[in-house]
This record gives sequence, C-alpha cells and structure tokens, in this order.
Amino acid sequence: MTIFLIVLGTVFVAEMGDKTQLLLVAMAGKYRISQILTGTWLATLLLNFLAVFVGAALSRYLDMRIVRVIAAAAFFWFACSMLKENGSEEDGAPSRSRFGPVLAIFGSFFIGELGDKTQLSAVTLAASYTQHSAANAVAVFAGCTIGLILADLIGLLAGLFLKSKMPTGLLNKISFIIFAAFGVSNTRSAADLIFPSPFSARTATICVFLFFCLLSAFFFLRGKDRQKRRNMR
Repeated sequence: MTIFLIVLGTVFVAEMGDKTQLLLVAMAGKYRISQILTGTWLATLLLNFLAVFVGAALSRYLDMRIVRVIAAAAFFWFACSMLKENGSEEDGAPSRSRFGPVLAIFGSFFIGELGDKTQLSAVTLAASYTQHSAANAVAVFAGCTIGLILADLIGLLAGLFLKSKMPTGLLNKISFIIFAAFGVSNTRSAADLIFPSPFSARTATICVFLFFCLLSAFFFLRGKDRQKRRNMR
C-alpha cells in the first residue's frame, strides 16, 4: 500500500499542468465524454503497462524522432479537424464512426504521452520499487494508472466547465490553438533531433508551420463555404 500511495502521488503531481491535461480541455469541445474516457483510459493502461513491465528498455528502443513526427502530425490533424468540422456540432450532425473518435483520442493521447516526463517518471518508479516482485510491480502499475487518470480528469472537468460556460465556436478556437501549439512544439522537438544545425531545425519548423497555416486556411474557407450553403437552404 505504501508503494502504491507514493507512486500515485508522484505521478499525479508530475501530470499536473502537463500537455495531456490541456489536450483533454481541447478534446472536451470536440468529443463525447464516453469517447474521451474510453480512449484516454485505454492509452493510460497501455502506457503504464509498457513503463512498468517493459521499463527502461522502452526508452532504449524508442526512436524519439519518429515519435515526435507522428505526434506533430496528430496534433496538426486535430487542429485542422476543428476547422474542417466547424459548425457540425451546432447542426447536430452525428458521428460517422462509432469507434473512429475513440481510436483518434487513443492515438493522440498515447503518442502525446509516450516519452513524456510522466511516463519517464513511471519508468523510474518501476525501476526503483518493483525489485523483481510481482506484487510491487502491480502496486506501481496501479499507482501510475490511477494517478494519471485522476490528474487528467481535472483537465477533462475543466474542459467540460468551459464548454458549458462559453459558446461552442469560442471553445473550438481555443481547442484549435492548443492542438496547433502542441503540433509546433513537437515539430520543433523532432527537427532538433533530426537536424544537427539549429538553423536547419528552425527553418524546417517554420516551413512545416507555414504549410499548416495554408492547410488551416483551406479548411477554414471550405467550412465557411459549407456553412453559407447550409444557411441558404
């Protein structure tokens, strides 16, 4: 029980203010609560299983360049989808896929947390407390999982509060900014790992950002055109 409480408290504190909390704020403006909880909890279980039972070997075999590139693409895709689907929630359009949103949330949360400080903390805690004991490993896994879930529930509740207090359009814009910011952040991290020169890394980041801006403008204008046609019906 002592190990469980220590791990839970450590992971909870490490996750406070982390990017995945902000991601849940953004997701609250786009998806249903059941979809968010299913996707994030499945990702949390898998992440902590890898951290506890695979441990340090996980970070040794991960190519963080690939992880950051995938994370950047996922966050940019989420940001563009906020523009692409602008107005669909007001119109009451049903979701096209039952499992699509869950898989999207799972993938975004998993990639966003993979190699992050919270998961690295879980790896360190597993190395410190398991000591080849199955009971200790289970306690560390449970503490990491519940600590992460409790911390991220705060982000989800904050998102739901904002969703109930402000117009959907405004929350969509905030969500777009959050996703775009994490896309840029991961792009810069990937560029720093890929390019040896800081100048090359900055140039690559700027080029990707400009492409994202053009893509965002395209989806924004197309969304406006669709909304205009709907209003004319």
